[in-house]
Amino acid sequence: MSDDLLEPVGLGATESALYLHVLSAPRSTTAQLAEALSSTPAGIRTALGRLVTTGLVTRLAGSPVRYTAAPPEVAVDALAAQRQHEMDLLRSRIRELAHKFQKLDSSKSAELVELIEGQEAMRHRAEQLQLGAQQEILIIDCPPYFDDPTANPMEFQLLERGVAYRALYDAPGLEGAARMGFVMECIAAGEQARSLPSVRMKMLVADRRYAMIPLSFEATESTAALWVRPSPLLTALVTCFDLLWERATPLGVGQQTGELDERDRELLAMMASGMKDAAIVRSLGITQRTMTRRISHILTVLDSQTRFQAGLQAARRGWL
Repeated sequence: MSDDLLEPVGLGATESALYLHVLSAPRSTTAQLAEALSSTPAGIRTALGRLVTTGLVTRLAGSPVRYTAAPPEVAVDALAAQRQHEMDLLRSRIRELAHKFQKLDSSKSAELVELIEGQEAMRHRAEQLQLGAQQEILIIDCPPYFDDPTANPMEFQLLERGVAYRALYDAPGLEGAARMGFVMECIAAGEQARSLPSVRMKMLVADRRYAMIPLSFEATESTAALWVRPSPLLTALVTCFDLLWERATPLGVGQQTGELDERDRELLAMMASGMKDAAIVRSLGITQRTMTRRISHILTVLDSQTRFQAGLQAARRGWL
């Protein structure tokens, strides 16, 4: 039986092992229990005390002191009920705290737009925006970046939690093997990604309720951002994202790609994203001659005469 039997009620592996042993060997002494667990009486004294306090084990009168276990179906049920009661109280207190926080947040700034200055403050608010999402994150991504553009562990955690990510990338911003590789890793984890040849704006939107945008789309360095609360401005930003998303080209290639190997699929995705030949060569670490040969192979597989036709054929087959 698992050593973490009692973990759901707040007890650890030592308490679980002790309880199971007392069940199987009632009236055991402290020395006998310590020997069974390859420990010392002093080493198990705290765990025994917790079991006695919770009612799972009873200390018998006499010398030497012996211990017996309460029936599991009685003691554990009572302990679980107490634990559930504590969790219900915690949920109630959390709801009260959230309500107070919302009132504090609204009273702190009645303005619909808040200025955030400094990279640390921007990083913190971007993290909080993502962590607070319940349904989806919308991203328009392009340089400059205030953080590492090839790392966002939080996205993978939220994708596993069931939060959808839709990211719209500026194609020139995908240049470089590390950057493109990271984007493909995000796509493999479940991100929906598209690109446009040029999209000179940035935004981060959570559940279509809150957004962050840079203070200036023309700045060469991210030093300040705007936090946008529910308002006509937020509605306009979300509408802008939706319109750009419809115009953008999907990134990533479906699994059923016939005669194309992994490198060809990467090349096809980059071509579809609008990346220039020089950028593709740099990203894949290949020569221009190799790229030309691979493109020729892709056109043959897709029965196309031009890259445009190849893109249409790939989209029709669900490869993009």
